[in-house]
Amino acid sequence: MAMEYFSGVSDALRLTFVQVMIMANLSIGIFIIGMYINIRKWGMGSTGYGDSPAKNLLAFPKMLAYQMSEHAHVHNQSVISTLILDVVLQRRILNRSPLRWFMHFTIFVGWMTLFVLSLAMFLVEMIHLVGAQVGLHGLPEFMNPAVFRELLAVPNDIFSYILLIGIIIAIYRRLFVTKVREATIAYDSILLIGLTIITISGFIADGIRTGRFWNLSFLGLDIPIEYAPPAALFHVVISLLFCIAYIPFSKYIHMIAIPLALLANKGGE
Repeated sequence: MAMEYFSGVSDALRLTFVQVMIMANLSIGIFIIGMYINIRKWGMGSTGYGDSPAKNLLAFPKMLAYQMSEHAHVHNQSVISTLILDVVLQRRILNRSPLRWFMHFTIFVGWMTLFVLSLAMFLVEMIHLVGAQVGLHGLPEFMNPAVFRELLAVPNDIFSYILLIGIIIAIYRRLFVTKVREATIAYDSILLIGLTIITISGFIADGIRTGRFWNLSFLGLDIPIEYAPPAALFHVVISLLFCIAYIPFSKYIHMIAIPLALLANKGGE
């Protein structure tokens, strides 16, 4: 596969594959900086809220390790049980509302799995790119980006639909459930709209490239293959900015903060 897949919308707005990889690394760098800021802020818990951030970056990990120790908390639930029951299966939400649990679970599983698959694709692309520069040969066939992309096609489809189901439920709740609608603020709406755009644009970009979803001419959905590169570019750019770089600075930081809090509290009911 040529490195010109993300060719952009015109000659004036053209990005090469290498430039997209640079953008991906920048997004990861912004994410790391954001997490560094958050970890320093969370480290204030060892001295009190409102104090100056701890100078030692290890303050929060040390505090978390102490909180997870047996003598620091009344709960005696193991770390494995907490990870499975409270973090992955989210039983506390299930006990409060099965529909809300199903929404959270599908969004969590869909998003996190797609993130891992995208990270795997990114690593394969980087290995291929670096290998081409240094003359590295003899990599397994599945490490070829084109082959690896096809291997991920079915899992990507499955978990994209899982994520879409969760998004549809979230939209329904915010539009038609009075209590949820009244509690929704603009910040919540922005996050949901952003996640919806990313998911739909991913379906569109992949559908144009493969022709699986958009060859229905009689419905007016026959989008020329020439639109695949700009569609992919749009999806990749907004995903990098919203799903990686923006996370430490948004409400979605709770995907990281809440599991850490559950671990610190040793889970339990």
